[in-house]
Amino acid sequence: MTTFSKVAEYSAKHPKPADKTFAYGTAGFRTLGDTLDSTVFRVGLLAALRSQSKEGKVIGVMITASHNHERDNGVKLVDPMGEMLQQSWEGYCSEIANASDEQVADVLGSIAKAEALDLSVTPHVIYARDTRPSGPALQAALEDGLAALNADATNYGIVTTPQLHYFVRCLNTSGTPAAYGEPTVSGYNHKYGQAYLRLVDGKPHPSPLFIDAANGVGAPQVRSLAAAINSPYFNIKVFNSDTETLGKLNIDCGADYVKSNQRQPPTMELRSERRYCSFDGDADRIVYYYADAHGTFRLLDGDKISTLIATYLRDLVTTAGIDDLEVGVVQTAYANGSSTSYIKDTLQLPTSFSKTGVKYLHHEAEKMNIGVYFEANGHGTVLFNTGAVARLQQATPQSPAQADAIERLWALRDLINESVGDAMSDMLVVETILICKGWSLAQWDAAYSDLPSRLLKVIVNDRTIFNTTNAEQTLTSPKGLQEHVDVLVKKYPKGRSFVRPSGTEDAVRVYAEAATRADCDQLAYSVAGAVFDKAGGRGDRPAEFL
Repeated sequence: MTTFSKVAEYSAKHPKPADKTFAYGTAGFRTLGDTLDSTVFRVGLLAALRSQSKEGKVIGVMITASHNHERDNGVKLVDPMGEMLQQSWEGYCSEIANASDEQVADVLGSIAKAEALDLSVTPHVIYARDTRPSGPALQAALEDGLAALNADATNYGIVTTPQLHYFVRCLNTSGTPAAYGEPTVSGYNHKYGQAYLRLVDGKPHPSPLFIDAANGVGAPQVRSLAAAINSPYFNIKVFNSDTETLGKLNIDCGADYVKSNQRQPPTMELRSERRYCSFDGDADRIVYYYADAHGTFRLLDGDKISTLIATYLRDLVTTAGIDDLEVGVVQTAYANGSSTSYIKDTLQLPTSFSKTGVKYLHHEAEKMNIGVYFEANGHGTVLFNTGAVARLQQATPQSPAQADAIERLWALRDLINESVGDAMSDMLVVETILICKGWSLAQWDAAYSDLPSRLLKVIVNDRTIFNTTNAEQTLTSPKGLQEHVDVLVKKYPKGRSFVRPSGTEDAVRVYAEAATRADCDQLAYSVAGAVFDKAGGRGDRPAEFL
């Protein structure tokens, strides 16, 4: 039986910094690694309670800060199906992280009472970390939290964030009709590797793929995956794979660097005959890129990945003759307007918008038969809901083409990590589609052209005065600011702009796009200037603001 009698003893080893306030958001807790000791200890306590709330099912804990600088770290909880923590429990995370050292046991007791927990249930928790130097100490803090509540805990070592999500889902579905696979790295490699080979067998071999692994955990894991596949269908060259040297993680490399700077990492030579992709530090994001015939850098981001996958799924569903199996796409306000038009007008697929943050996209995609969701930063996946699975099971092919399409849909489902966005799984899906279509990256890119866009940050005195609706695309306050933005947008062909508050700092983000680069920049800097002037800009007014 779990009691809180040992909590005070363990908690004394992990005192909370007096001057710090912690908030659990979409990415869990994330801040400077050397300030997180007490928080990670307390997440261990809460993971045990979360398992008890789920009748002893396995809960995951991942210690990572994804694409952030190496000095940062973070921790997040993973729910039983490998999905992100239920939103109603996020408040508990922040509450216990900010409790005084003397209040920790009392907060646990209040959570147990509020959730009517059966404390006789043995908690089951698995955990892992990325390659950050602060990881081992934070792992030790987590282990103290788990020990304080007598949790049955298993250390999965250094793995990617999506792999831990996968392990959680595998453990909780083992022995059921929804069994997801073997909860090991070799099981992960076998499942996704075999599904990939089923889909590409008999097709021409692709050219090598040059992978930027952000000097993170994705480097050893993608090499392990390649060794398991052991086929010319997966010929990779891994760059930025130094996980030992301090100060290299995510520096001048990785998906976030490539997306933000619109260029390849300096360590990689951009050549027109080559194909490239970049992971982020914990391998849950991916973007592709190449050099066109003129040697110009061309980015294939999350929007491009989303439309590629949606096109292929739509075509397979059509060929399979399953008329009532609908493919849909979920985007955020940051999706380029050209991608949205392409989905609606060319692919003629339903699309919806959600708030920024993977948990919101995931929830929206669950409403669709087959829901494709990606943020523009390259984080996303595909979900097959129970209705889609039932329709595939009931499908009776009337021709060899229909039978092949149905088999490919099953194999694609096996290839996709439905629990969370996964750079390695998404990479195999993209490779599959390109091989099966016989497409180069340039041919993929030619489907539509992105509108020029610009993302700016405006420092403000108080971000809490900015409130939005319509999936964060429309301001409801400060009063009158949205009307001013609307006037500015109307001046520019294909203009679009929105303002949303940052989730982590007193700043707002201004996004703008328009038909030309000049119009786009003028719109972005005009909206940023209006925000600064009308809504409490802090400090000196940036010279570029109009």
